[in-house]
Amino acid sequence: MDAVNPILEVIEASAGTAADNAIPDKLISADSHVTEPPGCYIDRIDPAFRDRAPRVSTDRDGGDGFVIDGMPGSIPMGIVAAAGKDPRDIKKGETLFADLHRGGWNGADRIADQDRDGIAAEVIYPSVGMVLCNHPDVDYKHAAMWAYNRWLHEEFCAAAPDRLLGMGQTAVRSVAEAVEEFRQFKEMGFRGVMMPGNPGTEEDYDHPSFDPLWRAAVELQLPLSFHILTSRQDGPNSVGGAGTRGGHRGPPQNASQALLKSIQDIIGLFIWGRVFERHPELRVTCVEADAGWAPHFAYRMDHGYKRHRFWMKMGDMSKMPSEYFFDNVYLTFQDDWTALKMARLMNPRRLMWANDFPHSDSTWPWSRALLKGQTAHLTDQEKAWILRDNAAELYKVDLARI
Repeated sequence: MDAVNPILEVIEASAGTAADNAIPDKLISADSHVTEPPGCYIDRIDPAFRDRAPRVSTDRDGGDGFVIDGMPGSIPMGIVAAAGKDPRDIKKGETLFADLHRGGWNGADRIADQDRDGIAAEVIYPSVGMVLCNHPDVDYKHAAMWAYNRWLHEEFCAAAPDRLLGMGQTAVRSVAEAVEEFRQFKEMGFRGVMMPGNPGTEEDYDHPSFDPLWRAAVELQLPLSFHILTSRQDGPNSVGGAGTRGGHRGPPQNASQALLKSIQDIIGLFIWGRVFERHPELRVTCVEADAGWAPHFAYRMDHGYKRHRFWMKMGDMSKMPSEYFFDNVYLTFQDDWTALKMARLMNPRRLMWANDFPHSDSTWPWSRALLKGQTAHLTDQEKAWILRDNAAELYKVDLARI
């Protein structure tokens, strides 16, 4: 019997409108995750960092969590892999690694999980690796990320490379090194690059010194991704946040509400920093930050440009800010019905649905039923774009092979 879940309540409430709604086959999740196994980092990291490698430790509550040297606290497995659970049964700790979804770290089992949810492929992101993005030691971060890249390539994605679409991780210690890493990612068969929210360089991403990296991304056809919780100001992963509660104001839930801000900052950085103007073919995906907010955000950018660019002495742009947003930026979401309602106020060719398996926000294993209720107002073409075709085009997925 299925667990009680708010997702099921939405499905039941929309059952009437969903009855005749056809969902495309071969859905693609544009944002899914692994649960890195205990040996992921220890077994593959540069020996100089092995004693400090991220590892699984049993917390005082008896549950397993990943510990990263130099980062506060631990990463509780109970939250990382709670897909399909009744919300009342989700626990931050008290969960052993052995009790998690095997598809979190075993590629063959992952295919069975995909089939159960009615999807044909997933873009794969890390879990522990999200926290690593904010490690203050860039050399440690680089070593740990490459341990993950090796495991992802050699073990997890190797089970079904046409359906498990890996994203390489880079610490961005320098532009020259990152360019070489992009070339390695392409040779390894990765479909794109997961970028840290903040580079490990003195200059930020809008600085012209990054132009060779953006040219390499375009030439290698490697789209770039920025995931929530990978910027220095992101809630529990923040580095040097103000105050005593992880850098956020008020109760902890307020930190999760603020996660959109770091993604919006990145979008603004690339648009106002003229990165897309210099590199019109560059494609950036903002991951798991939802999309229902985008029409208003784009309007505010255009308003600021039209009303305030003269006194701010920002100069003219070749296109409106909203045009760069809706041409160059993709947005992923899982249970954001407002994004689907607002799709025609954005660019439906830049929206990509995801199931976020195996995280606690996941729509697995109810994704198709949920989507039947949330997409009934869309045309068949719009549904195909958002649920499959946009991701297939961006990540070079051959639909005939999945």
